[in-house]
Amino acid sequence: MTEAGRLQEAWAAVEAMARTARPDGSAPRSIRPLFAADPDRFRRFSRRAEGLLLDLSKTALTGDLLAALLALAEAAALPAKRDAMARGEAVNATERRAVLHMALRAPREAGFKAGAEDASAEVAAVLERMRDFCAAVHDGTARGATPLGAPAGATGLPFTDVVNIGIGGSDLGPAMVTRALWTPAAPLRAHYLANVDAHAWEALRPQLDPARTLVLVASKTFTTQETMTNAALVRDWLRAALGEGAGRHFAALSTNLKDTAAFGIAPDRVFPFRDWVGGRFSLWSAIGLSIALALGWDAFARLLAGARAMDRHFLEAPLDQNLPVLLALAEVWHVNGLGYPTRAVLPYDERLARLPAHLQQVEMESLGKRVTLDGSPVARATGPVVFGEPGTNAQHSFLQLIHQGTTPVPCDIILVARPDHAHADSHRKLLANGLAQSKALMQGKPAAEVEAEMTAAGTDPAEIARLTPHRVFPGDRPSTTLLLPRLDAFTLGQVVALYEHKVFSLGALWGINAFDQWGVELGKQLTGPILAALEGGGTAAQDGLTEGLLRGIAELWPPAG
Repeated sequence: MTEAGRLQEAWAAVEAMARTARPDGSAPRSIRPLFAADPDRFRRFSRRAEGLLLDLSKTALTGDLLAALLALAEAAALPAKRDAMARGEAVNATERRAVLHMALRAPREAGFKAGAEDASAEVAAVLERMRDFCAAVHDGTARGATPLGAPAGATGLPFTDVVNIGIGGSDLGPAMVTRALWTPAAPLRAHYLANVDAHAWEALRPQLDPARTLVLVASKTFTTQETMTNAALVRDWLRAALGEGAGRHFAALSTNLKDTAAFGIAPDRVFPFRDWVGGRFSLWSAIGLSIALALGWDAFARLLAGARAMDRHFLEAPLDQNLPVLLALAEVWHVNGLGYPTRAVLPYDERLARLPAHLQQVEMESLGKRVTLDGSPVARATGPVVFGEPGTNAQHSFLQLIHQGTTPVPCDIILVARPDHAHADSHRKLLANGLAQSKALMQGKPAAEVEAEMTAAGTDPAEIARLTPHRVFPGDRPSTTLLLPRLDAFTLGQVVALYEHKVFSLGALWGINAFDQWGVELGKQLTGPILAALEGGGTAAQDGLTEGLLRGIAELWPPAG
């Protein structure tokens, strides 16, 4: 049988399981009967690796189903594709590029190659420059310019704040990590400016002292419209306070030395990253400079070490013990087997508040594809919609829909065993809520239980009959639980890399390119003519709908306003 035939057969086996009742008569999506039949289910469907615990027992996976999904992974050549990525082959086929975010957190001797290029040597050289720059900022060797109007003999001040100006992958990952790990003992305060909406800058500006603010402009091409617009605003603000000395307050994360120099940034303040680093996988590169400046180099190094530990696990662990692969297989079952189009990420740790937003980009920009690698239409659904919010906040907003809505929403529940505060009672309640949600999603509350509960409370029978349909929880709602020993730089690196490798695995299973993002381009192309129309006060031959909206804007905000 050909490889294509084996893959088709493997998909057919998984999809047949989605249409066929189990031997006990339960539906393929049923979870409760699995626990009733197997007291040892948690042990059989949980995995430990590198200090993390992944529990898949509250999904509808069975031994036979997992075997079929693992056979699908083999038929899709997932191990071979993974190894090709690690060898530096051009697995980003449409752009003919290697995909080497693993090289960013590997030691120089790892020997990652991008074609003939020594990627590991390139990474090591940039990291060394980043480390030296961080040391100079932290020890006060690199400091700000003397403010205009300062007394004679005054000198520049050490930096206390760093502002990262970027968008997408140049913002979401670093912002998420810094929020998760920053404490008042950290070397600098970090701020992130992404949206071209100047209200964001106006809200941030009063928090900053221009004499003590270091600014990173994060754009590989140094042409990203939102980033360069914000950079110009911040440069004007610094020049007003510091004059030509404002240039000492900038560094760039870019490969465009010509334009960074024209902007006023010295060449030794430009930190590059290569085209084999996709933006949403780039927080480990020069794009992570804000992390290292804010948290300290040791924390950044531990972040890289945690990701590297997960890389080794992904590359070496058998598929049936491989955490990223198992997460991907569970998602295939939910998306393709059961037709669930969404997934919620629920971190029960306030420090991970921005993790769902980061994963939205990592997953949806990677997996939102409608054609396979050879350009033919996909045969089945690909990436789901990802959303989320920290627990327990989510319990008081959208979890109503997840518990009682018409379409099940699989959930990733992330728990941290040990807090970094002394409020044990608060943390016990937080953990209890997270565990209770996964249990409630799985077991639900049937009508008989609702009726018995209300009868015991003395409720009138007519009232019981009226309210019971509203108080029934269907259950059989899937969730996975990821338990971390604690939240620190190392474990956060593991978690982010875990999801990165899950994305790779899904791309391999679905036969799509998870590393291009053509979908972001069309809106950019159309923005230029519309901007010209707004600047000129006309409609510039737009379509009828856009022209109507442009006229409406002009009525409310005349061009001279």
